[in-house]
Formats: sequence, structure tokens, C-alpha cells
Amino acid sequence: MTGGVGREAIEAAVARLDRAAVEHVPCAPVADLIGPSDIDAAYAVQSALTALRVSRGARVVGRKIGLTSPAVQRQVGVDRPDFGVLFDDMNYASGATVPFGRLLQPRAEAEIAFILAADIVDPQPAAVRAAVGSAVAAIEVVDSRVADWRIRITDTVADNASSGVFVLGDRHLTLDEFTPADVSMRMLRNGVTASTGTGRACLGDPLSALAWLARTALDFGDPLRGGDIVLSGALGPLAPIEPGDVIQAEVGPLGPVTATFEKEG
Repeated sequence: MTGGVGREAIEAAVARLDRAAVEHVPCAPVADLIGPSDIDAAYAVQSALTALRVSRGARVVGRKIGLTSPAVQRQVGVDRPDFGVLFDDMNYASGATVPFGRLLQPRAEAEIAFILAADIVDPQPAAVRAAVGSAVAAIEVVDSRVADWRIRITDTVADNASSGVFVLGDRHLTLDEFTPADVSMRMLRNGVTASTGTGRACLGDPLSALAWLARTALDFGDPLRGGDIVLSGALGPLAPIEPGDVIQAEVGPLGPVTATFEKEG
């Protein structure tokens, strides 16, 4: 049992989301199986799905923080942050072409990615800051296995925080070289501004988002580790993606990051 949710319900949610991912067909919400508010049950589903992906050859390379921007929370109808797992096969370099066929209902957001130089076993702000080796601009593509994005908080948590792929920029800066809360962001879709924001849109400061994740990861007994990539959360509203789109983002002194989305077949 997890809270009031039985093991059978959790296993049914795992099977539903895994089938949607493997068959590439969106599914019904899993909140109807595990309830709309049992966060522990939702993370139990996420953990089981992570184990499945690892058993099939994927490698965990970090974490993502989701739902840090009030604008994004309003867009997807939830009211708190969450986190998910980043896998090696989700990672693209700036300028890469991402096969659109691997995605279902993609939306892009621009953010700061932190590269950790040390484990975070103390979630106090000074220790969190000291653990950051560098930061880069990032485009995260969120996606949902739940049809039409009809998600509650338990749906997105169970579905690995609605993860898709991510694209990292080339310019690495240390925290002595810039202040994450002060960055400005502009994201373009096919040359037209699609989203703007600042570092303060991410829980007031992307480093505060990182500290939230560090505390939460410790609570789950799986602390952040040196070498991890951490996507710290959106700096502005999401933008939908269609086949052939080019998404570009400028994230303050971290500079540009770009991805093209190509339809397979």
C-alpha cells in the first residue's frame, strides 16, 4: 500500500503509461487509478517506470524539476513543483535535429541546466550553490503520455514529470560568472518570439528550485550526485511544437541553444 492506494492500482498505472510510451499512443489519465492527490503513489509509479527503462538499457544522467513557473502551472492546471528523471537517450546537443516521431504532444520551454560537481547531501543554500560546477542554457521538451494533456498532479508525477527530451547549450558558466535569478530569457519558434521570462519565474530563483529538488531527493533517499544534469525549471510559458519547427532560446549570458524537430518517415 502507498497511502490509500493499493499495489494493484500502482501496477495498473505503470502498465498504462508504459504501454502508451512503447506503442506511442496517448492513454487515459492514471489519476483515475491512483487518485488525483496521492503524490507518494505517483512517485511509486514513476520509480517503477524508471526501473523498467533502466532494465531496457537506459542510463540515468540527472533530474528535472517541473512546474516551477506559475505561468506553466496555469497552462497545465497544477499548483506545485514536481521532479522526474533524465535518461541518456533524452539528451541532445544544441543544433541537433530531434526526431519528431519519438514525441507525442511536445511543448518547449527554456531554462537553466545545472551540472553538479559534487553530491548534494546538505540542502542548505550555501551547500547547494557550492555543489554546482557550471550552468548552461537548455531547451526542455515536455511531453505527456496522457491524451490531450488532461493531467492532474498525480498524472504528471507518475509520467516522469511529463518528460520528453532536452537540449543543452554550449556555453558553460560558473555561478561566479552570472546570477541565475537575474537572467532574461527569450524563446523563438521559427523566428517568432514564443515565450519570454526571467530567472525569477523559476520559484523566484533557479537555485531555490535546485535546493527544493535537493531536499526532496534526500527525502526520497536518492540524493543528487556529482555529474548529474539538473534541469531547473521553465523561465516562461510553454510553446507547442510541430514537425519541422526550429526552437531557439537565449538565456542571458549563457547564450543560445537551438533545436530542429523533424518528422520521422
